[in-house]
Amino acid sequence: MPAPDLTILVIDENAIRASIIEEGLREAGHSKVTVIHEVQGVARIIETLKPDVIVIDIENPNRDMMEHLFQLTRTVSRPIAMFVDRSDTALIEAAMDAGVSAYVVDGLKKERVKAILDMAVSRFNAFSRLQRELAEAKSALEERKVIERAKGILMKMRGLSEEDAFALLRQTAMNEKKKMSDIAQSVVTAAGLLM
Repeated sequence: MPAPDLTILVIDENAIRASIIEEGLREAGHSKVTVIHEVQGVARIIETLKPDVIVIDIENPNRDMMEHLFQLTRTVSRPIAMFVDRSDTALIEAAMDAGVSAYVVDGLKKERVKAILDMAVSRFNAFSRLQRELAEAKSALEERKVIERAKGILMKMRGLSEEDAFALLRQTAMNEKKKMSDIAQSVVTAAGLLM
């Protein structure tokens, strides 16, 4: 459950619709709500305000405006909830690809704002965790590849068995207080220079 002291930026060109969102957020206990009615210059505002969550409401989305907003949402690593009055499959897919966490078509009601905001935050957190885990898995795989290459080089150049090559890499890493993959990378680099 997100803490009620989130800093929330609401982007809405329609003042009446913006007040519905703002009211829904304030009733849900969110006091740090900033509303802007102009899409232009929004990147600068995001940089200054550093909102925890962004809520975008577009009454009649056109492709240019949506593309501008999607460019923005791709660069901003924050939960984003977007309300639109009408949409098509292509726009919904584009929104998801651009990192919009919650995309709500024709559902702007004061009572729903908090639930949608909470869902956007939890989906964003889940997605971020998956991205982090994927990056860690890729990194671990790269490290393993480098260690395998270094073992191969040590086996060939020093006539070691696979176990002895691994033990040498591990012992050197412990002696130098470095990661085994860093030592392995040094072996691979050195071998590249010597061959």
